[in-house]
Amino acid sequence: MTKFTLFLAGLTFAVISCKEKPKQTDTGQTEQVATVSAPLFNADSAYAYVEKQVNFGPRVPNTPAHVQTGNYIVAKFKQFGCTVTEQNFVATTWDGKKWNARNIIASINPQAAKRVFISSHWDSRPIADSDTIPANQTKPVPAANDGASGVGVMLELARTIQQSKSNPAIGIDFICFDVEDLGNSDKAAKDYEKESGTIDYLGYGLGSRYWAKNLHKPGYSAYYGILLDMVGGKGATFPKEGYSTKVAPTVVNNVWQTASWLGYSQYFVNTPGGEITDDHIAPNTIAKIPTIDIIQMNLQTGGFFPAHHTLADDMRNIDRGTLKAVGQTLLQVLYNE
Repeated sequence: MTKFTLFLAGLTFAVISCKEKPKQTDTGQTEQVATVSAPLFNADSAYAYVEKQVNFGPRVPNTPAHVQTGNYIVAKFKQFGCTVTEQNFVATTWDGKKWNARNIIASINPQAAKRVFISSHWDSRPIADSDTIPANQTKPVPAANDGASGVGVMLELARTIQQSKSNPAIGIDFICFDVEDLGNSDKAAKDYEKESGTIDYLGYGLGSRYWAKNLHKPGYSAYYGILLDMVGGKGATFPKEGYSTKVAPTVVNNVWQTASWLGYSQYFVNTPGGEITDDHIAPNTIAKIPTIDIIQMNLQTGGFFPAHHTLADDMRNIDRGTLKAVGQTLLQVLYNE
């Protein structure tokens, strides 16, 4: 993804609402209180799922590592009792290249009318263009935090729910978006974006856009969606991403208040963050599902973790405490439903 803070102050976004979806307010208050008993999230298990993905090698489309990792993700979700749907498609990037892509959707209680989806991208960026060593800038990113961490959390959520004596009273869809990180971050593309007034041109988020235009189930809808991006880093902070608070403030407040109730306010900080071009844009604008982004941002600079889009984005960046904070918060949110 572009993963840079947008300063297009002239853009305005409509608040998305529909029948049976929560009324979005900016009061910072929610009626829901985190009192329902939820199972414990195992951070060691989530860490192992992240490591397994990284061990396949960079998950760049059109490579064996990408195919092998996708097969692994599908097999694990099926092992955890999920109904799995695969969307195979060919994506064309800004430079005209073709990429064999696969979105993976794993569903719990697929017949339930009320649904919530959790998502993350699972591909790796093919070039480490932010690496300080020039020779590394044409090599693929290991993408431990920037991709694998979110999938690791989702796999552990599925395993935990399957093994729990009680399940959430809703349907849950875990969506692994592909071809998220193949975009062009250079100045020419950013200039085009500014001139055209669009926030999603740069060639990022292709998998989420494909899914939003071709929903995996006819008539699919969800009460809301939550995107996970870079959710395993050491010392991570998750301010309230700006676009999320515009389109789904009630969902944002519910998640952040639940995290605070659980004692994770050092991660889920009650601070406004910048607007990010990410995989939550298409679900909001195309599928019309209120979707928020839990994404690591530096509170001082507005940027991301130091190893972002470099060869250093490996398992050294992954912290069990951060995985625990995100996973336990999401379990509590889901069980509160």
